[in-house]
Amino acid sequence: MANINDIARRAGVSVSTVSRVLNHHPYVSQLKKAAVQRVIDELDYVPNRSAVDLIRKETRSFGVIMPYNNNQAFDQLLHGILNRSVERDYTVMVLPTKYNTEKELSYLNKLKNKQLDGIIITSRANSWDAIIPFTKYGAIVACEYTEHPEIGCAYMDRYGSYLETFQILKDKGHSHVAFTTARGEESNSTQLTIKAYQQIFGNFPPEYHIKDCYSIADGVRAAQQLLQSELNPTAIYANGDEVATGIYKYARSIGIGVPEDLAIIGQENQPVGIGLELSTVDHQLVKVGELAFDLTIEKSKEKVEIPYRIILRQSI
Repeated sequence: MANINDIARRAGVSVSTVSRVLNHHPYVSQLKKAAVQRVIDELDYVPNRSAVDLIRKETRSFGVIMPYNNNQAFDQLLHGILNRSVERDYTVMVLPTKYNTEKELSYLNKLKNKQLDGIIITSRANSWDAIIPFTKYGAIVACEYTEHPEIGCAYMDRYGSYLETFQILKDKGHSHVAFTTARGEESNSTQLTIKAYQQIFGNFPPEYHIKDCYSIADGVRAAQQLLQSELNPTAIYANGDEVATGIYKYARSIGIGVPEDLAIIGQENQPVGIGLELSTVDHQLVKVGELAFDLTIEKSKEKVEIPYRIILRQSI
């Protein structure tokens, strides 16, 4: 099997020149680059990527920790990350956890073992105290705000967006407002939603909070629980536009008018919500993903906020 010494000898160049060509180094003349590439093609040479990574002390690969990928919010974050990875010629490894703490730690060990140059955390199962020790092995960037100086983050003001959304509903005359979340109170996002709700409306009946909502089917389930009860909410804030779509479909199926009888607002400005003219809170997650990638490649510990947008349509 040919090696770079064989290529250098046949191309009439130094081994270091061959190495520069293989690693896309800009400071190689076009003449030498063409000579080396011709020999590579003739010998059908394929470099040992592990050896190349070892020499240049980087893998040009990032890991993306995410709980699952059947969720529009995480898909949007990943879309932004992949946009940048293509532009910068990096490989991205998706690391699904299903919020399993041990699985998440095993992925973080890939930094320690030099299998990845950095990791982007879209949502975490472990505490920051468990994650921070891994920052000495490579860049770790979060897609949520963290005050820890060792972790860079690209984030949006979730709490501010929840406050503003609930305030809009209150200003529209709604006082019986229900909401859905993906997880229970172990989730930081759920905690912020509840905190914002209580600040605007005070305490709420536990039945007004429907969790484990991810899909249109979950939205239908949530609507059945809320609209068939005696609580009669006049507005529902859904944690995603797919969930909001399920609520909309069920409400219409039983003769409830939107927005005459029920106001609905979702999240993330997804195509299904746009098609149904659903109001939405757009956290601009594609931009968050793009910026998270930029911070990772720069090994930056900066904290950068992406502004959210509230888009009011016919459902309110």
